[in-house]
Amino acid sequence: MISVEDVTYIYPSGVEALSHVSIEIRPGEFVALMGENGAGKTTLVKHINGLLKPKEGRVIVDGVDTRKTSVAALSRRVGFVFQNPDNQFFAETVKDEIGFALKNFGFDEATVERRVQWAVRFMALDDYVSQSPFLLSGGEKKRLALASVLSWNPEVLILDEPTIGQDYLQKEKLMQLILQLNTQGRTVIIATHDVEFVAECVPRVVLMSRGRIVDDGKADGVLSDAETLQRCSVIPPQITQLMHRLSDPRLPRNVLSVGEAARLISRAARRD
Repeated sequence: MISVEDVTYIYPSGVEALSHVSIEIRPGEFVALMGENGAGKTTLVKHINGLLKPKEGRVIVDGVDTRKTSVAALSRRVGFVFQNPDNQFFAETVKDEIGFALKNFGFDEATVERRVQWAVRFMALDDYVSQSPFLLSGGEKKRLALASVLSWNPEVLILDEPTIGQDYLQKEKLMQLILQLNTQGRTVIIATHDVEFVAECVPRVVLMSRGRIVDDGKADGVLSDAETLQRCSVIPPQITQLMHRLSDPRLPRNVLSVGEAARLISRAARRD
């Protein structure tokens, strides 16, 4: 259980990034945080793995108060993939980058080698194992950052803007991975602007604006509320916009799937 209780956070610059935020995330949930730039999404997820400590309120992860434990202790349980991968790289090669945390957590050499090979293959990094992480392209760096966290299989996976720099195939692979991990009982939290990606994944959606939570619920309900989305500078999914524009009272507006929309439109046309 992740419990954020009345948390307020003010940066040294004086900017209040979170204002009395409370949210509970149950084990095995898949949650997408959405909202405008500066809404507080990244600040919130950095509180969950202890990178930031609340000025007011508290954050509890599996019964542990993040103010009373180290980031190192939390990181074994909570894996965090930064929006800017350069912020988490320091090894000389891609292989060493993926293997570093495994060695630090005490895995034996055979397990380290096996998990590194799996991560390299899965994230399509085979051609770069001997290269410096800093010489990779933006999309490749993103995949390496994800590989380095997935390698130790944390109970909670946090991804900050995971689809930036990824092509369609990599996004599809990422979506399948997230859904697979979630099906296996992993808690997955993403902070993202990619509304189409969220619409396909259909997680619990938490809308944020100006450091506060504005809406929280099932994806089809939150992402079809055009007025609330506009307040948070989020554009509705394209298929949802289409269903709104059709203005047919027989057609629901909270449709996120192209296949479901096609089925409903076809059924309505037959009735005509």
